[in-house]
Amino acid sequence: MKRIAVFPGSFDPITKGHVNVVERSALLFDEIVVGIGTNTSKQYMFPLEQRLEWCRQSFAHVPNVRVETFHGLTIDYCQSIGAAYLLRGIRNGGDFEYERSIAHMNKSLYPLIETILMFTDPQYAFVHSTIVREVLRNKGDVSSFLPSVVKVYDEE
Repeated sequence: MKRIAVFPGSFDPITKGHVNVVERSALLFDEIVVGIGTNTSKQYMFPLEQRLEWCRQSFAHVPNVRVETFHGLTIDYCQSIGAAYLLRGIRNGGDFEYERSIAHMNKSLYPLIETILMFTDPQYAFVHSTIVREVLRNKGDVSSFLPSVVKVYDEE
């Protein structure tokens, strides 16, 4: 049976922390699907098409990673593509507590799913898309937190 994992998120924007988790996890699975969740009630900083392209470019060098979008519950998406694993990145204890609650809920909704928690390498432990967006809104330089393909500044 093929080991398929889903790495879900909004990737608004994708960060080096996301890339770190997926690159290191690629050795553990036959396929990782980076699933960009869409939520019509959520306000994103970057359009879906841009986030999709950034993710595809960020993982182009990892042959067993593909990038897709989905709508609705992550667990329903996992079932629809035959994924038995949910991959989640962990930066700190707060992330762990949150992800543990989500993992228990997902397991109750879909007993065949296993959640795999991968800690980011230490240099990415503070990198968070929400913080990156806040720095961006205030005209700060976030280039050291983002993959090189992510261009968030106007080219002059």
